[in-house]
Amino acid sequence: MNTLTTWLIVGFVGQALFASRFIVQWLASERAQRSVVPTAFWYLSLGGSTVLLAYAIHRADPVFIVGQSTGLFIYLRNLHLIRRGKLSADTGDA
Repeated sequence: MNTLTTWLIVGFVGQALFASRFIVQWLASERAQRSVVPTAFWYLSLGGSTVLLAYAIHRADPVFIVGQSTGLFIYLRNLHLIRRGKLSADTGDA
């Protein structure tokens, strides 16, 4: 397998991870009968964005790099807030 094919596979895997977050969110919302954003949504966002960032860096695409880099901070922050909220709930702090 040549390098071009490998990087195309990396790009498609990243895109699949990133796109799957919407399916996870949709299914969770249908189950809850209201709009919800499950924690898995943020993990898929983080994973997909990381893989797509690697692909963007390989392609040397500054627009793509900035877009994916910015998203990483948002996904990490949301996961941090979720974890902090769970820790507060476990200790009884509100």
